Amino acid sequence: MAHSVLALGAAVVTAAGSVWYLPALADLRAGADRPASRRTGAVACLSGWSTAAAVAVLLLLTDSWWPPCAAALAGATATTGLWTRAAVHRRRGAREAARLWAQLGWSGPPERSRTAFVAVVLTGGLVAATAAGVLWAHGQDTVPLWLTAATPLTLAALSLAAALALTATRRTRHREHGAPARTAGERTI
Repeated sequence: MAHSVLALGAAVVTAAGSVWYLPALADLRAGADRPASRRTGAVACLSGWSTAAAVAVLLLLTDSWWPPCAAALAGATATTGLWTRAAVHRRRGAREAARLWAQLGWSGPPERSRTAFVAVVLTGGLVAATAAGVLWAHGQDTVPLWLTAATPLTLAALSLAAALALTATRRTRHREHGAPARTAGERTI
């Protein structure tokens, strides 16, 4: 595949990633108003997306594969380290909050687990797309029908499972904290 096609793809994905890196910029601009875990997570997000942009530029400027691959590896390493550090900060903050809530005699606010579901959905789609790309790159003119059908079906199944799990989790949390469960026809204002 030509470098220019890959560069265009990386640039489009980076532009679409603005839904993640623009809020991360806002978190960094807020400074001390945000917890350390959120600021470190924002730096990790910006590191990952700037790596994607750098890879797109390097694909346009060089004919060799080494510079873009080295930039991708360095950026992925830095992003992984920053995400790990953000997770450590988040875990410390959660333990501190749990300790403070326990002193008040309450279990505290419910935790959110949406990130795990989004990660599963994205990972499934990326694995299927990568498999299709590898088969196409190795000289096969057509991608097998099972792989072509598996990609959208996998994404649809994972999205449905995530939506059902989030709904069940929300209902359980409402019942645990004394809020009545809503019925299907009930509306909130």
